[in-house]
Amino acid sequence: MDLETPILGEGGAGDPGADLIKNTTTQDFMRDVVEASGERPVLVDFWAPWCGPCKQLTPVLEKVVRAAKGAIGLVKLNIDEHPEIPGQMGVQSIPAVFAFKDGQPVDGFMGALPESQLNAFIARLIGETVDDAADIEAAEAALEAGDVNTAAQAFGEILQSDSENMQALAGLTKCYIKTGDLDRAEQTLGLVPPAKAESAPVTSARAALELARKAGDAGDVEASRAKVNADPNDPQARFDLALALNAAGDRQDALDELLVIVAKNRAWNDDAARKQLVQFFEAWGPADPATTTGRQKLSLLLFS
Repeated sequence: MDLETPILGEGGAGDPGADLIKNTTTQDFMRDVVEASGERPVLVDFWAPWCGPCKQLTPVLEKVVRAAKGAIGLVKLNIDEHPEIPGQMGVQSIPAVFAFKDGQPVDGFMGALPESQLNAFIARLIGETVDDAADIEAAEAALEAGDVNTAAQAFGEILQSDSENMQALAGLTKCYIKTGDLDRAEQTLGLVPPAKAESAPVTSARAALELARKAGDAGDVEASRAKVNADPNDPQARFDLALALNAAGDRQDALDELLVIVAKNRAWNDDAARKQLVQFFEAWGPADPATTTGRQKLSLLLFS
């Protein structure tokens, strides 16, 4: 990100916060967002000229970013002119705002929030302590390794000191999902404040819960695979196989089966395969290797 040249029209050359706000393109997204977020958090505002709520949100967003005095940057992307990135990230409605840290999306929301909630969102983003981040990372590593008790205890301790830590609350929800206690998982999600209902960790936990409920109807992997082998052109059989594979923990193969449907017949069942891929990405989280490769492969299919 060029921090030397003020952006005219974003507050004027005399505005010390002008260089914190810029427009970007698909080609410059890596530099302006992913690389720049290694220096400080960067908000990405996905918008379009026809979007009324975007016109309400963006000026307030610019105001609170400037008020943060360099602690955070704002990058705006017109989704009509540059649809590739929002397509990869599963943006289905706007305005949508994603917060990037160290090259990864870590939080976000949809809709036009009032100024007070935007201030709280940014304060939480830039005020997160290193210890909190390390504790969250350790808890998530324990959950990924299957040590659910250790993960749940760690998430619980974080929530005792910070009841609105959405990463910890989402993590605890996923612990209940891992143990099959879906009712407790839903109760935990019920503790999310309305203002944070669309934050990235909560969206991920909600998607994981929906997938867990679908898993009961997914069926056996081998039985589903036999149906696909009997009729490789049956998208429903392949779709069911993808759900069964994901329920069994085989993310890469689940991903590949849905990509086959998108490649052969994207419009099938009202774009169901692509929508299911987006739900997978939300549930798995942005750092999961399957999400990374899946978004890349989906992007190639959709925009090649």
